Amino acid sequence: MRGEEGEVLPGATIFIKGSFIGTSTNQLGQFHMQLLQLNKGSVTLVVSFVGYESKEITLTEADHELIIDLVPSPAAVSATVVSASRVEENILRTSVTIDKVSSAQIERISTPEVLSALGQLPGVDVNSASMLFTSVSTRGFNTAKSERVIQLVDYMDTALPSLNLSPGNLVGIPELDMESIELIHGPASALYGANALSGVILFNSKDPFVYEGLSVRLRGGQRSMLDGQLRYAKKLSQKLAVKFNASGFQANDWIATNREAASFSLNPAGSPLGYDAVSSYGELSFQYTNNPQRQMPGGTHPDLYGKTVYMPGFTEAELIGPDQKTKSYRLQGAVSYLLKANLQLTLEAKYATGTSTYQNISRFRIKDLGTKQYRAELKSSKGFIRAYSTEDFTGSSYELTQLSALLLHSTAQPNSPYGPLSYAQVYFSTYNTAYKQAIQQAGTTPAQAQSLALQAATATQLKATDPRFGELRSQLIADDVPGRGAQQNFNSFLNDISTQRSFRASDFGTDLIVGGAYREYRLGSGSKLFSDTDGQRIRNYEFGAYSQLTQTLMHDQLKLALAGRVDYFKNFSPALSPRASAVYSFGPDKRHNFRASYSAAYRSPSQLEQYGQSDVTTFIVLGNIGQGFQGYGFTDAAGNPYGTPGIPLSAFAITLPKLRLEHAQTAEVGYKGMILPKLYADVSYFRSIYNDFVGARTFAGNVDGSRPTQQQIDEGLPTLSDRTKPTRFIFTWYNHDQQVRTQGTTLGLAYQLHKAVSLTGNYSLNVLDRRNLPADFQTFFNTPKHKFNLGANGTVAQNLSYSVNYRWAQGHRQEMPFVSGTIGSYRTTDIYLGYTVPTLGATFQAGASNLFNTNNIQIIGGPQIGRLAFLGVLVNVK
Repeated sequence: MRGEEGEVLPGATIFIKGSFIGTSTNQLGQFHMQLLQLNKGSVTLVVSFVGYESKEITLTEADHELIIDLVPSPAAVSATVVSASRVEENILRTSVTIDKVSSAQIERISTPEVLSALGQLPGVDVNSASMLFTSVSTRGFNTAKSERVIQLVDYMDTALPSLNLSPGNLVGIPELDMESIELIHGPASALYGANALSGVILFNSKDPFVYEGLSVRLRGGQRSMLDGQLRYAKKLSQKLAVKFNASGFQANDWIATNREAASFSLNPAGSPLGYDAVSSYGELSFQYTNNPQRQMPGGTHPDLYGKTVYMPGFTEAELIGPDQKTKSYRLQGAVSYLLKANLQLTLEAKYATGTSTYQNISRFRIKDLGTKQYRAELKSSKGFIRAYSTEDFTGSSYELTQLSALLLHSTAQPNSPYGPLSYAQVYFSTYNTAYKQAIQQAGTTPAQAQSLALQAATATQLKATDPRFGELRSQLIADDVPGRGAQQNFNSFLNDISTQRSFRASDFGTDLIVGGAYREYRLGSGSKLFSDTDGQRIRNYEFGAYSQLTQTLMHDQLKLALAGRVDYFKNFSPALSPRASAVYSFGPDKRHNFRASYSAAYRSPSQLEQYGQSDVTTFIVLGNIGQGFQGYGFTDAAGNPYGTPGIPLSAFAITLPKLRLEHAQTAEVGYKGMILPKLYADVSYFRSIYNDFVGARTFAGNVDGSRPTQQQIDEGLPTLSDRTKPTRFIFTWYNHDQQVRTQGTTLGLAYQLHKAVSLTGNYSLNVLDRRNLPADFQTFFNTPKHKFNLGANGTVAQNLSYSVNYRWAQGHRQEMPFVSGTIGSYRTTDIYLGYTVPTLGATFQAGASNLFNTNNIQIIGGPQIGRLAFLGVLVNVK
């Protein structure tokens, strides 16, 4: 296999047309196929390679030496995708905004994990909560857990069944086995159902029939990074093939170090009263009062009445301690059998585990968290039947806020005159005593006395260097009882079965696909996370059916499509997700394509939002699928805090109905094509309306959902932390009634100057319409208004490949369940170099992400992402 300059093309694919029988070229551009079909007549081979025009070759007899020359072509012209319409089509003619990343591009990725590099695509936001935990979103409403974008590997959901979130590619597939990545922007529920509110990421793995041989990748770099991947695939016969993947990664993780005051801190950073810092956890606050029941030993000094003092929590580095290594280990094996040339059966098993940090309402160290997954699939070019099962497990994961708070509440003085005292009690008592002593000294101001009191109180706190700290830490992260330990405990299953069939509905360009899916959750936590208090797993389910009708007109220049899906749920009303689209193509080879579409999508609340139940003593977490909740908030409609004189209790009353589905509607127009022979453009504009976004809040209420009586509220704080009482501080989820509107545009350009130089650039604009929103309304939009990428890549002198990309994102406000605040503009430069020695089948690699080590904080409360440089080698033997 050769290019126009005689260069070899390793990795080109060759298929018998209309079948799954195929192979790929080795490092020397060679391939071998046994064409038994020639005994029955002619055979047509379809030859493809990224960046070259596909070619069909018809053979009527065996040819022992076949020389195939391919003509260069912009990659986008010949690329095909399957995710946009769930059938194969040219990427230029898709009705939605979609990007594709080829295996050659994946090989050049220099970030520690593949999802981080998707930020180089137009309109894509990436958020790294740690080195290996990255979330991806499009068109705003970005979070650190990517719950509105579904992530699939060969159409299997990679989300943890317990949490309905994908932990980056921590438990996905190694890059060596990635044939391509496809990313749909915006709503996709019409064909994908629940949670495809903001898009779909589809990883396509390599077929063992096509990509045979042994591949090994070894890398080492900064932060003690070690990365090893192995893939082996073999055709045992013309009908039977096997595949095995293994990978291991470890490095010193990125650690959050933000010492700014959190948005909810009552005191500013540096206050002599102490403050709540963003990246230290479990801070305890105490408001001194003249209430006799809350007096300090010896009496509280009057200067402190009404003031809130914070006891510092512990930093992320202190709490994680010996668990700072981030790790990922993945094993996968598959067997494929060709029942017919166009009918393939695949059986697959995966096991993956990893250690990283995840951020939601707190930060969690997910230590040895993982999944087991099994798949059976029967597919043809007309459809498939697929069944898979996913089990998640927590390993020894723990929550940092609980861990820190429990450390502060640990016993410091077991034999004091006042009985056993915790570190917190000693801290606040010492602050008061030291203040009284300091203020009595002549010339001491209150501020100076507060500083001296802070110094004295801090000296009583447990230090991370104290052996007792290590003992308590080990004890608490091994205890999974909420309120007593910090370990997280869940173990749930997702069972999914789906099918699809395509039909040629007429000879006049009418095509039809129909499909359906059923999925069942079996939730388990030993009553530590979910309401599985009877010892039985909670069963939840959803099922749906979809169809898409496509009609081509005007000699195939106009393509109209109408798709729709209906889903049913155990806990929610049915959801209808329609999509209507049109694509008009013209010019040579239909290289100019205008598209327009309207679509609706939804997200179903997560299993935790539905069935959560975790009592951590100070408050209780409860799901909201019963009758809803009535209670009292901490502020009234005007923002006045509870207890303000003259404001009745009724002013603080709130009602939170049971959860509903989130909904989105989007209208979109765009153009994709070759505006010049070597210049490719992809332009899109969208407007979206969102309803019923799921948020969360804490309030005082009864655990059965009823509103507390005046007497229950008047009993005050002591009873609200009493597990035997019906009235508690409750944390739950609810739907915002406020409608939210957004709009945006993306522009992507690629110019192929020469095979040695391809220039790329893209720009994204995302705008939140605040005209009808209350001033204090939290939207969780969380995306830069402006961002862009500039890049170059190519192959020099046949053997030297390179890639460089510069990314910039504007600073913006982020509202996360964990903390809110503003992150600054950030920039990063990623580079890759690879030198191939074909006779060895080896490519020597060097690369760096964030080459210039710039300040790169992607989520509020997250770590600074620094430089990570590496050297490595990739060996392909076929």
